[in-house]
Amino acid sequence: MLKWLAVVLVALLALLQYRLWLGEGSVRELAEVGQRVERLEAENTPLRARNERLAAEVVDLKTGLDAIEERARSEVGMVRSDEQFFWVPGAGDGRTAQ
Repeated sequence: MLKWLAVVLVALLALLQYRLWLGEGSVRELAEVGQRVERLEAENTPLRARNERLAAEVVDLKTGLDAIEERARSEVGMVRSDEQFFWVPGAGDGRTAQ
């Protein structure tokens, strides 16, 4: 009787050790999840920085007219009513006139 109890206990211990090292939720799986988390954090770092820049730009656009004016001038080519716009062909793109 005692011999069978020892065999059952050893088998139970082996089963528990198997689940600990190789089964679902095992140490190996935990290490893989940790590596995946590190990889995803590395991918998210530049995205977080971009989001912070965009949030700062949104705040700047909501609160100040300087940013709106700068964007209108650079992206749309707007000028004020008291300014004159002179376009010089080839001046802004690095080409030289021949």
